[in-house]
Amino acid sequence: MSERLALLMNSPYVRRLGVRFDDHGDELTGILPYADTLVGNPLIPALHGGAIGAFMEITAAAGLLAASDLAALPKPIDVSIDYLRPVRPADVYARAAITRQGSRVSNVRVEAWQERRAAPVAALHGHFLVKPAGGER
Repeated sequence: MSERLALLMNSPYVRRLGVRFDDHGDELTGILPYADTLVGNPLIPALHGGAIGAFMEITAAAGLLAASDLAALPKPIDVSIDYLRPVRPADVYARAAITRQGSRVSNVRVEAWQERRAAPVAALHGHFLVKPAGGER
């Protein structure tokens, strides 16, 4: 695990959510373990959209850190989230795909799912400010 990814993983916010990552070859899969505190609507029950959005943003940052040699943590410029279906009280998984890696701004897409990757529960598209290691800024 890179030093920057370790810094992200040790942040109180990431630790509070319980997010962890599983690395299989060149794919980094984020895991948001189910916890009762993540339920936003106990009547359905469904996980809170804010927790899902935060998880996907963390996954995007981790994807950028794993794919690039950055001098600092990526900073979100703007993020758009599509909530596609209620997120049941179970673990959630996500993967980030970097659609454009620039010298200052990177575009990332994240899909989150539960049982089947082919049935995503939410999707994120975001632009992140990046600072490559060794770059002048």
